[in-house]
Amino acid sequence: MSEATPVLALHGGAGALAGADYAAEVEHMRGLVEAGRDRLRAAASALDVVVETVAALEASGLYVAGRGASPNSAGRYELDAAVMEGRSRGLGAVAALEGFAAPIRVARAVMEKTPHVLLAGAGAAAFAGDENFEAIGNPQAWFTRVGRKRTASLSTGTVGCVVRDRSGALAAGTSTAGILGKLWGRIGDSPIAGAGLWADDLVAVSCTGAGEMFVRAAVAAQVSFRMRLAGEALSSAARAALEDVRALGGSGGLIAVSTSGEIVMPFNTEGMKRAALLADGTITAGVF
Repeated sequence: MSEATPVLALHGGAGALAGADYAAEVEHMRGLVEAGRDRLRAAASALDVVVETVAALEASGLYVAGRGASPNSAGRYELDAAVMEGRSRGLGAVAALEGFAAPIRVARAVMEKTPHVLLAGAGAAAFAGDENFEAIGNPQAWFTRVGRKRTASLSTGTVGCVVRDRSGALAAGTSTAGILGKLWGRIGDSPIAGAGLWADDLVAVSCTGAGEMFVRAAVAAQVSFRMRLAGEALSSAARAALEDVRALGGSGGLIAVSTSGEIVMPFNTEGMKRAALLADGTITAGVF
């Protein structure tokens, strides 16, 4: 069996604003792609690289996920994350998780240590505590967006990663705090397989944007099903899925990698923070 060339894509959220300075995010994303490349060349699995990359995005405080979370309408920090492995369709997710630093790691533990695919709210927090994940002692000191002006520029920033490793395996992950000022208990597309992420033996997808519309359009799974059942190319399948979101009144973007190593990163907003390692070894990073 021939070895596949590793490829990777990540995003820091659609909805970037024209004229804003995203130099720090672009530099950070490029660094994460370089680190992911090195791990993949050393034979790390797609799942491991997805989780480590998303955990680094969460920890940076640069995006509306993990440490950079925005508060909901009750002033609470409820975080969502999910990870999916393509060959087995192994899946783990957490929703409305409070009090823990790396939701993507908790999501992986749900996949690997429970018979379930999604834990939410107090139950998710109890599980994370039982598994000794890093707790947040003082949210007012830990979250980087505490005290910042509540503006539209802070309202988006879901993070995600998709990978094909040297064995040809695919994986996808997403993490988010959701939209700024969301209702207490609101859960968007990010932790929902088929909506905010998907991975099978054909393609891995991670989405960002108007979560409710991505759920209604089943965007991430729709990309795969268009390819599998209609024979569409990855690029046209991804564009069509985003057009479905637009028709419902939403906007956003996605990143996807196919089993052949093709990467697409379409969006229908002003910009999307994104970076990728292409099959020829080229690294790209940008916003607009």
